[in-house]
Amino acid sequence: MKVSFRVNGKPASVDVAEDMPLLWILRDVLDLKGSKYGCGIGQCGACTVHVKGVATKSCQLPASKLAGADVTTIEGLSPDGSHALQKAWEEHDVPQCGYCQAGQIMAAAALLAKKPKPTDSDIDTAMNGNLCRCGTYLRIKAAIRSASGTTTTDAPSGGRSGQREEAHA
Repeated sequence: MKVSFRVNGKPASVDVAEDMPLLWILRDVLDLKGSKYGCGIGQCGACTVHVKGVATKSCQLPASKLAGADVTTIEGLSPDGSHALQKAWEEHDVPQCGYCQAGQIMAAAALLAKKPKPTDSDIDTAMNGNLCRCGTYLRIKAAIRSASGTTTTDAPSGGRSGQREEAHA
């Protein structure tokens, strides 16, 4: 099936199977490797991109649903790394292995686009679908707060991003 859509502000047209997930279109057809394959079932968030401004698990979106869509990947968020979240990620030393980070940043960017001054509860809710094997949830939350210009916390969180971060040797 031939489908046309926009990726990172540029027109794209691909001829792929109608059930091919957007993740594989991005990685294998368009050679955009920033979105990662994690679980393939939409549970880990490593493949998160924006579709029409909404954080979307690209492993779950088939080509048949892409016509006319506007897709933004980590490569299109800020090609020069100047997005406030990218800077905050560095400032707070968020990545360890780095595998999930593109998906984490894209989920956080969708949150900040919708809610520029999120509470800790907002952050927990928005980031709940993104897993980090290294457990950098506290640094992720701090980076999101920093990028949004908020530093205060609301009530203590019971979610992953409120869990204690383990030290790595």
